[in-house]
Amino acid sequence: MKPSAPSGASQSKARYIMIGGFLGAGKTTAVGKLARQLTDRGLRVGLITNDQGRELVDTLTLRAQGFDTAEILGGCFCCRFNSLVEASQKLSVKTRPDVFIAEPVGSCTDLVATVTYPLRRLYGNDFVVAPVSVMVDPVRAARVLGVEKGGGFSEKVAYIYAKQLEEADLIVINKCDLLDSARLKVLREALAKKFPRTDILTVSSRTGMNLDAWFARLASETQTARRAMEVDYDLYADGEALMGWLNCTVQFAAAQLFDADSLLQQFAGEIQKRLQAQQAEIAHLKMTFSADGGSDHVAVANLVRNDFVPELSLKLGEPVKGGELILNLRAEASPDVLAATVKESVPAVAARFPTLQAKLDHLEHFRPGRPNPTHRDKEAVA
Repeated sequence: MKPSAPSGASQSKARYIMIGGFLGAGKTTAVGKLARQLTDRGLRVGLITNDQGRELVDTLTLRAQGFDTAEILGGCFCCRFNSLVEASQKLSVKTRPDVFIAEPVGSCTDLVATVTYPLRRLYGNDFVVAPVSVMVDPVRAARVLGVEKGGGFSEKVAYIYAKQLEEADLIVINKCDLLDSARLKVLREALAKKFPRTDILTVSSRTGMNLDAWFARLASETQTARRAMEVDYDLYADGEALMGWLNCTVQFAAAQLFDADSLLQQFAGEIQKRLQAQQAEIAHLKMTFSADGGSDHVAVANLVRNDFVPELSLKLGEPVKGGELILNLRAEASPDVLAATVKESVPAVAARFPTLQAKLDHLEHFRPGRPNPTHRDKEAVA
């Protein structure tokens, strides 16, 4: 049964923006910056996050910035298309957004044929679909494309990565400040050679570099219709099945104040060290720490490669006596390996802080199931 269209959308079309890209590309930071810019212009914005599991760091991070954010859990947008529309409807009832920004699961591809084209066909009177952006971490992209050496993913996981780039209307090299001009030029040329019809942008979501030009296109342009790419769903499913997924929450309490920012960094470093020893390639490790007492402030830590340094994108900035840590870990490794790593890391790190007690409150670990899209339109409606 086709879900009803978002309330009020028939009076004026809402803009639908999808920002995709592989795990660790920096999508959530970009979504937050875009949402803030649009809000400052007086537009109402609704955000939709997506994951295979629950307890999402992305959702908590965006809500902590004051944005109305809906979640689609238990599968990617392509397999939960009706849930995506229903989430848009609920946001419409609450805030009547002028713009919806959707952030899909980082291991999903074929989103043009299974999400944006069906939206155009079924809800063309309600949505204007913006060009689909696919973000990349420049170091990861250079390794996948073979222009730089370093740790990477297996062939089947790299297939998903390449397919994400193939379907993009805009390839957005994020974190461009990580590369010098020569390395950035080599990466741009490699992307342009492999995907000659796609516009390539360079930005830094963290510093704001070149974001205005990209956001202007998302706010004004419409997705170009073309025939959807071919996808080998057996290979796609095999690639996703190689990824381990883990979500957990940990409760911390201490008799004396401790530094939660340091706790996050040390926890990420401990997990990194243990997974490196097992040659498990980290795709993305994300953590938030929310202090007890109902404060809206959270600390956020990220790690996007085995050989990178854990970063704090948001800090609490003051000591606390307790709080909740939410952890999302994605890596090319067995889920059991990820679970054992986290279970061992929790007490190891807690022991470094006087009087600190840690309780693993919830943990789920699994491999993503085979993608089974609700719709798949090979061509867009006119």
